[in-house]
Parts: sequence; structure tokens; C-alpha cells
Amino acid sequence: MLVAGNWKMNLDLPAARQLTANVVTSIGKTVHTKVAICPPFVDLDATFNLLHGSEIRLGAQNMHELDSGAYTGEISAAMLKSVGCHYVILGHSERREYFGETNELIARKAQQAQKYRLIPIVCVGEMLAQRDGDRQNAVVEEQVRQSLQGISIASGSELVLAYEPVWAIGTGRTASPDQVEEMHTHIRSLLIELFGQKMGYAIDILYGGSVKSSNASELFARSNVDGGLIGGAALNAEDFASIVKSAESAAAA
Repeated sequence: MLVAGNWKMNLDLPAARQLTANVVTSIGKTVHTKVAICPPFVDLDATFNLLHGSEIRLGAQNMHELDSGAYTGEISAAMLKSVGCHYVILGHSERREYFGETNELIARKAQQAQKYRLIPIVCVGEMLAQRDGDRQNAVVEEQVRQSLQGISIASGSELVLAYEPVWAIGTGRTASPDQVEEMHTHIRSLLIELFGQKMGYAIDILYGGSVKSSNASELFARSNVDGGLIGGAALNAEDFASIVKSAESAAAA
């Protein structure tokens, strides 16, 4: 199980420090669940220092696909590694929709992340019109295949997938547990095809669509849901800790 909090473009430095301290206190020790927080770039160094001594890992929300160069405003994998990042979110639906990121670009970023021993959390998911047109499986399959092009792994822990139906992000709508499990099963079959049965089963597939403390237990109880990529609820330490607790319970069952 992995529960990762995506803070998106929220919290200045003092607020990020306070939330990190509260998250560390609220979550404490976990046995079955890996936990990560993914603050904005400017908060990474300060939050990493506050995570010292805890089991919570640091992640970034994006990165550039090249080592360095004249790319004003961009952040490299080496920079993320130097401030203590363990994970990096790639291909989030907001990056795809608002910034035009393609599957091919995401694949290059994922390869770059692996080069620097960062674990990519590769996001996939359909839009509402695609779901309504019953094209969700085809859309997600194309995203998985193309976004993981050129990726090779030696263990399932080197890669994370996150399914985030775009119509259920920040809308208050949540895919039903049956819908989530159906898609996660589809993604699992693709991962087994791409990486073999052992590693395909070992890769965590997170759900990322308006996960809250009130629905986390039911979602995490599904066999192919290995945790969550948490948005709004990650900005409240108690809510985030409650979701982690649900993951712990599901993993121990």
C-alpha cells in the first residue's frame, strides 16, 4: 500500500512547514503502508528537513525530461534528488489537460526519473466524455502503453501507476468501488503483459479521484487498489492520517 499526498499549487513555506509537522505527528509509524507527500517545488527542501526521522517519503509533482539546460522555469531530476525526493508524479491529468503533456513526453520523463533513481508515479485516466462513450478502457490502455514506453524495472517497487478518472478529480464525484476495481484490474493485466506476472502484480496501482476519509476504506478494500493519490484531503493532516489508517487496515486484512 502507498498513500501519496499531492498538494498541487497550495501552501506557502510557513503553511507547508506547519502541515508537514502535523502530518508527521498525526501519522506516526506505519507497518503496511508507505506514505509520501508531494509539495510544490519551493517547499521541498524545508519539508524534507521536517520529515527527518519519520518514515514519510518526499515526492515532487513534476520534472523536466532532460538533465539540464536553457529551460527557464523547469526542474531537473538531479535537483529533485538533491533535496531528498523519492517519488515524482508524472502525467497528472492537470499536466496533460492544461499544459499539453503527451504520453510520449511522459515516457521520456519516466525514463529520466529512473535514471536518477526516482520512482515515477505515472498517472492515467479518462475524461467524462470518454467514460460516457464507453471508451475508458481503450483510452487508459493507450496511456499506459505509451507512457511506459522504454521503461524497464528490476522490481515492482521501481514504478507506481495512479488511475485518476478526470471527471472525479476535485469535483466531489467519485468513481464507484466497482468502477475503480474494474479499471485497476484492466491496468493490472497490462502491467503483467508489459513486465511479467511477478512484477506486474508487485507494482502499486493507486486510485486518485476525490479519495476522502469517508470512502477510503471501501476503495482500499478492493484487491487491485494498492493505495491512493490524494489531493484535497492531503491538505488536512487529520484527514490524510485517517486515509493512511484506512490503508493500514486494508493491507492488514
